[in-house]
Amino acid sequence: MNVINKSEINIAGRAIGPNCAPFIIAEMSGNHNQSLDRALEIVEAAAKAGAHALKIQTYTPDTMTLDLDEREFHISDPKSLWAGSSLYKLYGEAYTPWEWHKKIFERANDLGMIAFSTPFDDTSVNFLEELDVPAYKISSFENIDLPLIRKVAATGKPLIISTGMATLSEIDDAVNAARSAGCCSLVLLKCTSTYPATPENSNVITIPHLRTMFGCEIGLSDHTMGLGTSLAAVSHGATVIEKHFTLKRADGGVDSTFSMEPSEMKQLVVETERAWQSLGQVSYGPIEAERKSIQFRRSLYIVKTLKAGDVLTPENVRAIRPGMGLQPKYLEYVLGRKIGKDVTRGTALEWSFLA
Repeated sequence: MNVINKSEINIAGRAIGPNCAPFIIAEMSGNHNQSLDRALEIVEAAAKAGAHALKIQTYTPDTMTLDLDEREFHISDPKSLWAGSSLYKLYGEAYTPWEWHKKIFERANDLGMIAFSTPFDDTSVNFLEELDVPAYKISSFENIDLPLIRKVAATGKPLIISTGMATLSEIDDAVNAARSAGCCSLVLLKCTSTYPATPENSNVITIPHLRTMFGCEIGLSDHTMGLGTSLAAVSHGATVIEKHFTLKRADGGVDSTFSMEPSEMKQLVVETERAWQSLGQVSYGPIEAERKSIQFRRSLYIVKTLKAGDVLTPENVRAIRPGMGLQPKYLEYVLGRKIGKDVTRGTALEWSFLA
């Protein structure tokens, strides 16, 4: 394994790593439904929801497949969201026209988001280089396309690779291809390439193992519904979360079924940051914020007024709140001992009171 340890990376001035809140990517994919106006609305909604980055995909039907509607070029699986379509037709519905890219990127940048894309062949990389994108993403379905990975890595820009379907050996091949071609800033995304994915198939516990194996930042490309899987990923060290994003699932579109709506994206941004904040460090004993609460622990108190020489019994000394007296663990030690002074009811027991 070609392991390089690096604590964090930087994309367009935004640090990504364990010491930073998770980097949230809103993936537009084909949810623009072939409307530039809708695409720009999605950009604006993602920015308003607090996403840190907006990602699209750069291809055409002809760079993806052949215009055939038969055999393996026809989607026949009845369980597929795209059953009955040809691959060529599907990509024709989903692709983002290249003449839109600049407008989408500029709108995202104007709204404070980082904008980049997933290329699928050499021509798309060349095109995106003309637009000077700050980073690239390799999709799960292309993580075995080592020539494409080398082409992207040679740009010297940060590279994010989804690991859906990939064996450990295939991930190693992809990482080695990227690093040998010049990639110094790498993120691997744990991914389950089903649409939608289920929490049961997400296996986010793999995230720390990936970090150990490859010494780079690790995140999650999340196709599940809701927040649970992403929050679990952050709790296991994910520093990047990617979610498909749309204005409204009811509007339809090739990826709408498993995409987040704006209110959900806003919640994702907030809750993943809270999950990250909660990680902290290994800690025992009261932290500074808890010190005022110590007084509300139980402790030993005199619960009946006593005269000097009286014997302490369960009837006159008890463990109650607040915590100003001896700790309850000393109760058995003090029972049967004589009190050395007059003590009124409600006095915290101290060692000095014993005869």
